[in-house]
Amino acid sequence: MIYKVYYQDTKVRNPKREQTHVLYLEAADEVAARAAVEANTPYNIEFIQALEGNHLAYEQENAEFTLTEF
Repeated sequence: MIYKVYYQDTKVRNPKREQTHVLYLEAADEVAARAAVEANTPYNIEFIQALEGNHLAYEQENAEFTLTEF
């Protein structure tokens, strides 16, 4: 399944909506997605959203849609 991970670049500062970034990740489940991001980045994860069906198709039309591999 593909997950959309909302994150901040650092865990030091308080999260600000304007500084939220997104990455797309393929993983078995949400727990595996969180573990992969935490093990390979210094990011502060805000939210992980599963993408499927029409929502996934819409996100894939976005020019910024690329799957991140660690």
